[in-house]
Amino acid sequence: MLRKQLFYLSSEGLWASLCQRGATTDHTFFAADAAGLRAFAAWLERQGQTPAWLLADLVEEDFQVQQLPHVGGKAGRNLRERRLSQLYRETPYRRATILGRAADGRRDDRVLLSALTNPALLAPWLEAMEEAATPLAGIYSAALLSTELVQRLLAGQEHLLLVTPQSAGLRQSYFRNGALKFSRLTPTVGGEHLASGVAAETARAQQFLTSVRLIGRGDVLHTAILAPGAQIAALAQLCQDGPETAFNFLPLEDVAPQFGADPAAPLADGLLLARLARARPPGHYSRGEVRRHFQLWRARISLYASSAVIGVAGLVWTVANLISYGTAESHAAELRAEAARKESAYQASMSTMPPTAARTANMKAAVSIEKLLAEQGPAPEAMLQLVSAALEQSPQIRLTQLDWQVQVAGLPAQADGGAPAAATGAMPGLGADAQAQAVTPMPALLLGIPRRPPQTLRLEAEVLVQQDDYRAVLDSMNGFAQALARTPRMTVQIGSLPFDVRSNVKLSGRAGSSGNTVEDRAKFTLNLVWNP
Repeated sequence: MLRKQLFYLSSEGLWASLCQRGATTDHTFFAADAAGLRAFAAWLERQGQTPAWLLADLVEEDFQVQQLPHVGGKAGRNLRERRLSQLYRETPYRRATILGRAADGRRDDRVLLSALTNPALLAPWLEAMEEAATPLAGIYSAALLSTELVQRLLAGQEHLLLVTPQSAGLRQSYFRNGALKFSRLTPTVGGEHLASGVAAETARAQQFLTSVRLIGRGDVLHTAILAPGAQIAALAQLCQDGPETAFNFLPLEDVAPQFGADPAAPLADGLLLARLARARPPGHYSRGEVRRHFQLWRARISLYASSAVIGVAGLVWTVANLISYGTAESHAAELRAEAARKESAYQASMSTMPPTAARTANMKAAVSIEKLLAEQGPAPEAMLQLVSAALEQSPQIRLTQLDWQVQVAGLPAQADGGAPAAATGAMPGLGADAQAQAVTPMPALLLGIPRRPPQTLRLEAEVLVQQDDYRAVLDSMNGFAQALARTPRMTVQIGSLPFDVRSNVKLSGRAGSSGNTVEDRAKFTLNLVWNP
């Protein structure tokens, strides 16, 4: 837990202490004079960039409850700020707290307006913090902070007067249904006169609350008094319950542990400071310029924390990579050892075998070539499947003859995909073996290496329609040719038409002929070239 500075400010001076892990140490008092301010500046210099929280417990703090029109958003904030400016023109330390809405009429907002009316009491201390660049989290009011004491210890009372002896004096705060309405600070009455002073001030406070109509005639004012256990008996004798007054005594020794404060402390300052150190609520009178160094400090801490998180993440990532590298290296070593064992076993096995004419690499190459020939070697099945698919769309076309060939540039076409024929005739002066070696070698492309060679197909077919229906004959042939031409990488050329359509040739035939005889059928030829 970070170390914190806790400041308690009164009209007489400032009490400073350090808080870390819930324990406060180094309690030091600085008087409100030049020597005290110099000592306070030296204190701040020693503490460096330790964040600070300032609790103001001053007589010059005013509280007013007013009703303002119920306006939300920015307009409502501006309305409350204007009312604060009208009431507390001379001080920047002011605050408006909405308590709720009125039960009748327009149901206006009930707003608690409060301010530290003498900013000169805070100015020298704040200037010292500004010079030392102390990160000040906020300025807090002892009266407003005591609301949390009521909510935790004395909830449920309609009219409650909380009396707390503090270093600055005796503070009396009036709460109605848990909301602060009024607070006043009187000079210190301590020691053996504490009981008599509390009784007298409580009676005055009740009269004041009745006069300003915060409580009505017949309403019971529940008064809770925080005091050391040694003073409880004397207080009980002087503070007797009456028709409109009920007293409740709370020993500081019992209440302090609930807030993490020192039970031996004779005053209630420790309760408020302990609550401030633990809860760290938003400041009551904190202007932007007051918290400037605190915001910079918080941004710096955030950057440090982010850097630490990134560093830890990088370290974890590095460790994970090292572990992964070690695991991978171990697996690689195992694989290398396994490969070495397999290689040793293979060499041992090969050493016992008789020598072979073919090397292992040559055998592997032969198998690869055989597999490549099986996959890419030229064959007519692919083109025949394409023709068959086109025939499915043209049932009036019937094939009569197919001539499939493989084409390689510079070689005559091969009808069966085999090697080109050797040159005929004997070569003079060469023996039979020499003439066999002189035969032209077979190109690799003819075998499908490295790709499939172009293939041609000469297709002869006839159209089974009426011989004298020339348009139907041409449409059937053209539809069949177009179906083949839609095949990717397929070129279709018409070799011969069913009849001569030139303008200088006379059409002939017999009217009424069925066209079903072999002589009468319309025959045509297509030349297909396919690059698979």
